[in-house]
Amino acid sequence: MRISSALVVAVVMAAGLTGCTIRGPSVKVEPPKVIIPGVIVEGEKQGKHCPPGQAKKGKC
Repeated sequence: MRISSALVVAVVMAAGLTGCTIRGPSVKVEPPKVIIPGVIVEGEKQGKHCPPGQAKKGKC
């Protein structure tokens, strides 16, 4: 009977270790961020973005 109690204790202890994981070092890389500066238009609307083709029409 003593052998079976030791076996039960060993099984319970082994079951407690099954949830453990070992993780090594890791690196997370983020995608590059693209920053596009706005077009600076002189006049009353300084610093606003002017869509392509609109400046030639005089709308910016």
